[in-house]
Amino acid sequence: MANPGDFAYTVKQQADIVRIVGDYVKLRKAGGPNFSGLCPFHAEKTPSFTVQATQQFYYCFGCHESGDVFKFIQKIENITFPEAVRLIAQKLNIPLPKATYATEGEAKEARLRGQILDMHERAVAFFQECLRRPEGAQAREYLKGRGLNDEMIAKFRIGYAPDSGFQLRDRLKNDFSEEALRESGLFSWKQEDSRQPSAISRQQSATPTDSPDDNGSRPTTNDQRPTTFEATTPEPDARRPAPDSRSAIYSKFRNRIMFPISSEAGKVIAFTGRTLSTDEKAGPKYLNSPETAIYSKSKVLFNLDLAKEWIRKFDYAILVEGQMDCISVFAAGFHNVIASSGTAFTELQARLLGRFSKNVLVNFDPDTAGAKATERTLGLLVEEEFNIKVLTLEEGFDPDLFIRRKGRDAYANAQRNAQKYFDYLIERARQQFPPRSADSKVKAVNYLLPHIQRIPSRIVRDELAHEIAQKLQIDSSILRQELRHVATSRAASAVKASAEAQVTEAEKVLIRALASAHQMRPLTDDDRVSARDGRREIVKDEEFDPARQAAFVLETEGLHRGLATESLAESLLNVGANFAASNWDVLEVPATEPDRRLLAAILLKEDEDLTAQTLEAAVKALRRIHLRRRLDQLQRELKALGPNADLRQKIALSEEVRRITLALRDPGQTGQIPAAS
Repeated sequence: MANPGDFAYTVKQQADIVRIVGDYVKLRKAGGPNFSGLCPFHAEKTPSFTVQATQQFYYCFGCHESGDVFKFIQKIENITFPEAVRLIAQKLNIPLPKATYATEGEAKEARLRGQILDMHERAVAFFQECLRRPEGAQAREYLKGRGLNDEMIAKFRIGYAPDSGFQLRDRLKNDFSEEALRESGLFSWKQEDSRQPSAISRQQSATPTDSPDDNGSRPTTNDQRPTTFEATTPEPDARRPAPDSRSAIYSKFRNRIMFPISSEAGKVIAFTGRTLSTDEKAGPKYLNSPETAIYSKSKVLFNLDLAKEWIRKFDYAILVEGQMDCISVFAAGFHNVIASSGTAFTELQARLLGRFSKNVLVNFDPDTAGAKATERTLGLLVEEEFNIKVLTLEEGFDPDLFIRRKGRDAYANAQRNAQKYFDYLIERARQQFPPRSADSKVKAVNYLLPHIQRIPSRIVRDELAHEIAQKLQIDSSILRQELRHVATSRAASAVKASAEAQVTEAEKVLIRALASAHQMRPLTDDDRVSARDGRREIVKDEEFDPARQAAFVLETEGLHRGLATESLAESLLNVGANFAASNWDVLEVPATEPDRRLLAAILLKEDEDLTAQTLEAAVKALRRIHLRRRLDQLQRELKALGPNADLRQKIALSEEVRRITLALRDPGQTGQIPAAS
């Protein structure tokens, strides 16, 4: 809340929300004081995000996010209110006062992020200094061999991490806490250290990353990372006796050329280190920082801080894979270039790029892995409705090598000859499945159909069908029929999803209960308790067993009959009988694929704890559903009776209607639900 006299109030009075938001979202005039663009907070294809210039607020008609300039910056940068105030003040060149925070926890978190940012800035300067020293000679020779001059080295703040494990630590240890050193992503440590890493470190240690293990002696893939801190054997100068706990901490990056990774705002938040060692124990060729409080690799595009204004100016981006490709393309004068930093391109990166332009030229390596990466990236970009071209260089040439060997003009000419998105895919299909036989044509069509399915426009899909049919030499009517089948399947899926959304909360509770046990067994007489009216109830054991008790109710009362989840509930009940006293994976329950998807959706959206009270409330709700259905049936039967109908039959039906009407007032206390005749 900004009050008159506050620094935040002063900043808000000077901040133009259209200008601030415009740094993140491509806004267009939308009539009156309104500007519109694609919402940065959810995926959408038609702009529903509006900024009101007069009242200085934003609102999204799609996801209903709204707020002032501070809330926008808080949400999009994932920072606190005081940090948002300071960031906007910096954008407006307003002198900053001393920061204040609402809670000590908030202040501590902000201080830690500030320390890590400061540490990265100091590390950049340290690595640049080391590059200029005699020990950086090999690194300088490598960079020279890659065609980088002093101007580009300085522009991208490239440096060198020395082979020592302690120089950077010794440079920083007197100015930063041990917690900050550990959380920075710049250091590793040995398990022999008696101190344990903080909770944040332990959490990050289980996060997939490109980093190797702590001593860099073996690579770890994106999908595999040690979840504990393993004992390591550091390099020779790291073996000296430890005078204190700090000596167990040593540099993660050693004997590597260091490429800083910056945020969109230009703050260094991580590094990629390229090894200069040929020793097999040196670790992976490229080593990335782990995820930290300031760095999430799926949300960052390399060089976006320098490229974003050029992307806006030219209204398209050049997307390459690695840092060296990006730097070489930039150095050749194509300043609208960004890179995915060697990681798989993500949906979040696509949305980030879409804030600056919806036109992109994809130029990944032409090898097999590069082609597959291109296809994955194209899929994400087409779903975000980018206009895409694909630049495929000659075999054996990545962008960096192509520019060094053939020059800027050749690369500019290659860009002009880049293929449209589907021309590239059709050519890939023809290469993999030459259309010489019916079997090959079927394989080519099957290869292309998933890509066509991602395109939301029916008109565009129809045009592509005609083009594909010509190039694959097949009857266009057959291909259109296949496309209609794809569209029908997609529509059916949408209808199914809509039906799944109609599953009642009570049904979801019963399904969660049935799926809650690792060991399900058939009910025995000991599991049942008789109430005063002889009806079986939920067992009131001291130890609540939701799976057993839900199964008991459904088996004895059949509350799942006729519901959307009936077949899924039956599958889970059958698991209880067939897999008695054995461990089982609930998502492998013998059921139809739609039922398994429904089960997964229910289990992934658990909004409350599964308690005896929750289960009992759900049972009562299902009894009410059954009572209402039975009442509707009885009323239809009464209405269908003619004037000459048997009086006793009318009286019996009327009495049953009365009894169910009374029962609906308190379904928890009703007698056995009358069976449908």
